[in-house]
Amino acid sequence: MLRNFLTSSSAALLLSLSSESLAQTPVQSGPPNAPDQTPAFKGQTRAPAIDDQIDLATTTITTGLEHPWGLAFVDNDMALVTERPGRLRAVDLQNGTLSPPIEGLPKIDARGQGGLLDVGLDPDFANNRRVYFSYAEPRENGKNESGENGTSIARGVLSQDHSRLTNVEVIFRQTPAWDSTKHFGSALVWDDEDRLYVTLGERSLPEPRQLAQDLGAHLGKVVRIHADGSIPEDNPFADGRNVSVAKAGLAEIWSYGHRNVQGAALEPNSGKLWTIEHGPKGGDELNVPEAGKNYGWPVITYGEDYSGAPIGDGLTAKEGMEQPIYYWDPVIAPGDMTFYQGERFPGWQGNLIIASLSPGGLVRLTLDGERVTGEQRLVQNLGRVRDVAESGDGALWVLTDSRNGALIRIVPGSE
Repeated sequence: MLRNFLTSSSAALLLSLSSESLAQTPVQSGPPNAPDQTPAFKGQTRAPAIDDQIDLATTTITTGLEHPWGLAFVDNDMALVTERPGRLRAVDLQNGTLSPPIEGLPKIDARGQGGLLDVGLDPDFANNRRVYFSYAEPRENGKNESGENGTSIARGVLSQDHSRLTNVEVIFRQTPAWDSTKHFGSALVWDDEDRLYVTLGERSLPEPRQLAQDLGAHLGKVVRIHADGSIPEDNPFADGRNVSVAKAGLAEIWSYGHRNVQGAALEPNSGKLWTIEHGPKGGDELNVPEAGKNYGWPVITYGEDYSGAPIGDGLTAKEGMEQPIYYWDPVIAPGDMTFYQGERFPGWQGNLIIASLSPGGLVRLTLDGERVTGEQRLVQNLGRVRDVAESGDGALWVLTDSRNGALIRIVPGSE
């Protein structure tokens, strides 16, 4: 595999390679953190770099957002944006005007990685104006200064003037609560039958991370619920049923053994959920989680702990545990992602566009079914990108994660 520390002789050899051979060179991302680990199958990591020099034009629509996290389009002229400190705002997409913080939100624990996180619209928003949001909820005596917390999902009705949420109710609470300020997960995705997938982190610390393997806990899980929080009858552990495991699990659970899934999207053609999660140092994963299956954390993983030590026994594979369809070492620190469906970027239909916090910008993947065939890094000059979404006109929109975060529109430079 070619790397970015080529000798002069190997550089000379490269000059003689055909353009076809060069197209097989992976994205230059540096040496792996865990060089002794090997992928489980060809193409599971370091896919060929996409040889596409498309010019992109970026327009900053608004700034002054404090660590924005989630984006949802209300219509062609208005979007909702969350700010992690606990504010939900409406943004005029034409002139960039920010509304005052929308009133009616519950108490939010905004310490560390917590706060107000993802936001999504009810599939029938045009008629019921319901907005769903995920957040770190304080669980100890109702305080948010210290103590236990957990990811919760609430919904409310947005007023016509976008100033307030009414009839706010919590429809799901991750259990057990934990005294941690990390790994809340929190992506919200509706499927084609109006069921809501919620991704949940395992709270990071050595003790709670073990619960990613515990089917009696919500930590490190993807859950699937109805719009009111009730349980779909065909969930893999509903009514005490189980799939290929020794015991039944909580009825909300869809899949388990995840670390910190902050990105998810529904693949338009298959209707399957795809997720992307933060791994340890050198272990970010792209998965297509299936009902009742175990995705390994923290028993198996690529990469290593931040200290440089192995995770657990240092295993990357084990019987009964699923492999990611793709992983990154070094990481891209993924935020959210979307499958591109528009016509604005020719040839991108069906590509997966991923927000990257480090090294930043966007990552574009080409796919053949559930296999990655190519990778490209885009607009890395934007820095930490938390969310990416496609609007109805085929433009891409991103949120940059900083104290002075921005909402930015991206179109081909030729326009």
